[in-house]
Amino acid sequence: MRLLHTSDWHLGQHFMGKSRQAEHRQLIDWLVAQVDTHAVDAVLIAGDIFDTGTPPSYARELYSDLVVRLHAAGVTLLLLGGNHDSVATLRESSALLERLSARVVPHADAPEAQVCVLPLRSNGAVNARKAPGCVVCAVPFIRPRDVMQSEYGQSAEQKQQSLQLAIQAYYQAVFAAADARRKALEAELGHAVPLIATGHLTTVGASASESVREIYVGALEAFPTSAFPPADYIALGHIHRPQKVGGLTHIRYSGSPIALSFDEATQQKEMLLVDLNETGLQAVTPLPVPVFQPLIALKGNLKTLPASFAQAAQDATPECPAWLEVTVAEDDYLADLPARIQTMTEGLPLEVLRIRRERGNAVAHLTADAGVTLDELDPIDVFARRLAHETLDDEVRDALTTRYKAVVAATVEGDA
Repeated sequence: MRLLHTSDWHLGQHFMGKSRQAEHRQLIDWLVAQVDTHAVDAVLIAGDIFDTGTPPSYARELYSDLVVRLHAAGVTLLLLGGNHDSVATLRESSALLERLSARVVPHADAPEAQVCVLPLRSNGAVNARKAPGCVVCAVPFIRPRDVMQSEYGQSAEQKQQSLQLAIQAYYQAVFAAADARRKALEAELGHAVPLIATGHLTTVGASASESVREIYVGALEAFPTSAFPPADYIALGHIHRPQKVGGLTHIRYSGSPIALSFDEATQQKEMLLVDLNETGLQAVTPLPVPVFQPLIALKGNLKTLPASFAQAAQDATPECPAWLEVTVAEDDYLADLPARIQTMTEGLPLEVLRIRRERGNAVAHLTADAGVTLDELDPIDVFARRLAHETLDDEVRDALTTRYKAVVAATVEGDA
């Protein structure tokens, strides 16, 4: 059994006024080619399929295109809901997509409902009977209200502990149901069947990036690896940097396939080829993803930046200009800084999306966030953007942010 583990596609992301549609289309073309080249049996996307709960029409078209093309190749697709995904949006087409070899798991349901079997590839024979390849504990992003009820008078620490225990208990219940399904399959087939689990959450020791939002605000900081069930492989999403968890080969974040923020620009993005057989996990092989849109973060003063811009231009073309974040040091006090940067980049295949002043926070950038709507932001994002326009000490800014997060958490819990 060979799986392709990926996550955090964020279809429909509007990145500082820029659409990622072209990148995602190229990504799908590349993925379909890799599935054929590496004889992949099933593709697993571990959450955050879309960037918002109300994805634009072109993002839904990309989603449908991915499903149809993998179905035509005889490959099963398992789609898990993430914290960015809307349960209703994923659920609305799930019955139809199941006819196209795609299993959609939008939310945490009864444990038995979270168990599925991923079959071996049918080698293009769409209606052929597929042999079972592995059993899956298909656990998506778990919302607190899915597994627990708030109790009056609990402290933040007690709520955090209660949620962690509730998620752990849910995993164990799903694993028990999956193990029963596996034993039944093994009795039928006469040989062992591997079992894997999934998740969309932060684990202890995981390294995040600025594009990763907190998903259990005020309730759960990180889930311990020891609380996962004893699966042969655990495919995780939510953290955009590819990595092993706690140095364990069988617990992995695949990371996002494209850079979703400038601090991810230097990462080698990848997907993971996961090989399993009757004895369990055999190998995990990173599959590097090409860069379809250059993102470059530069830092310097007005004397050094021209050389940096010239270097950055070598990785771009007029048809596909590089997107830049420029942090200006020493000269960051100048009021006409954006105009000066604009003059330096004229004639080069570069687009400056954001200018930062080293001694301040992000300021008005050349293209601004003209295309971003409130639907694409959560309350924390809106508050952070508002603070960016104020001249505040870091301690004051951090204190205000911490207080605001507490208010949001209390409001969410009250609504639940």
